[in-house]
Amino acid sequence: MKKNGFLHHAVRFTLVTLGAALMAMNINTLVHSAGLLPGGFSGITLLIQEVFANFLGITIPYSLFYWTLNIIPAVICFRTVGKNFTLYSIYMIIISGLLTDFIPGMNITDDILLCAIFGGIINATAISLCLFAGATSGGTDFISIYISQKTGKSAWGLIFGLNCIVLFIAGLLFGWDRALYSIIFQYSSTQVLNLLYKRYNKTTLLIISDKHEEIYKLIKTLTNHDATLFTGKGCFEGAERHMLYTVVSSEEASGLIKEIKKEDQNAFINVLQTKDLMGRFFVKSRD
Repeated sequence: MKKNGFLHHAVRFTLVTLGAALMAMNINTLVHSAGLLPGGFSGITLLIQEVFANFLGITIPYSLFYWTLNIIPAVICFRTVGKNFTLYSIYMIIISGLLTDFIPGMNITDDILLCAIFGGIINATAISLCLFAGATSGGTDFISIYISQKTGKSAWGLIFGLNCIVLFIAGLLFGWDRALYSIIFQYSSTQVLNLLYKRYNKTTLLIISDKHEEIYKLIKTLTNHDATLFTGKGCFEGAERHMLYTVVSSEEASGLIKEIKKEDQNAFINVLQTKDLMGRFFVKSRD
């Protein structure tokens, strides 16, 4: 599929639309049923809505606050991260805001803990759909993507910490039970998101193969990463062995391993999860 072809953009458009619908449904169903505050600007928007309703007696549409909060992060990402990435994200913000205001919620369960856990899972799934499409749900996700693009490291943990500050304020205003359950919601969402989206996670591959030159070409072509060749001696047979050492993003690792096994079915591959990496690491820019 050509990156700029019609089918490519149709897939992106569909994924973002599904993500927006899923997020709006989650807010109007599980989040509202349990009185939770989701992470990011969605949670801030709901908190502001509740402040206006409870203390000022004014009901203001969700979309109005949500769109306003996202203006500055959207402008920054448009200039620094990628134009198509930002435009699809703006589409996500507009559609999810409208759907949240207009689609009705469903009464699935009154169990707050179930709402917190499964609401977090659904929230992470909606965000992941957008990320797979090369977009984001906006707000703090904009900020997280910007940090990750600049540093090459996942910033979801930092965003979780910022969300906890918002929940502390909510706890002071509206009670600690809701705030604590909302932390469960956000923790669940963060963990599932880290599981589903691995762009900024890194994997180390140690590859022993007689076809090291062909495999290096695969690494370079498919990931644009380099590799280091080690030559040693196999202890069992006493034969000369060649090992390639490389680090790639975790989302690239599975596809690369499949291609390596096609090239050499006898290749011995040790896959290691890389926790920290110091030094230059190529990160694909967003469009």
